[in-house]
Amino acid sequence: MSLSLEENPMVWVVVQTMDDVEQFVGQQNTDLDIAYIPFFNEKEEAQNGLSLFKRQKGSRFEVQAIRIHELARDAAQNGFLLFQIDADGQILDKIDPHTVP
Repeated sequence: MSLSLEENPMVWVVVQTMDDVEQFVGQQNTDLDIAYIPFFNEKEEAQNGLSLFKRQKGSRFEVQAIRIHELARDAAQNGFLLFQIDADGQILDKIDPHTVP
């Protein structure tokens, strides 16, 4: 399923809260030296996919909605790519956040 970036849709991300600081849950592919923020099209997929992410002791995970343009801006500023995934962790699309209009 392809995401229409022109429409600036809401997508779902996992946010980690630790010591009252919230941040997107990012992932690292050490083999390819790629850092990315996974996101989901649907809230239910994101909630089902929570188990894919390793938690640090004392942290809390929460699914939150965000507009794709805001997510892309934050990802670009922090050197992350965006990976659209499904609830099983399968990559559906890889997005360079600098290309999001």
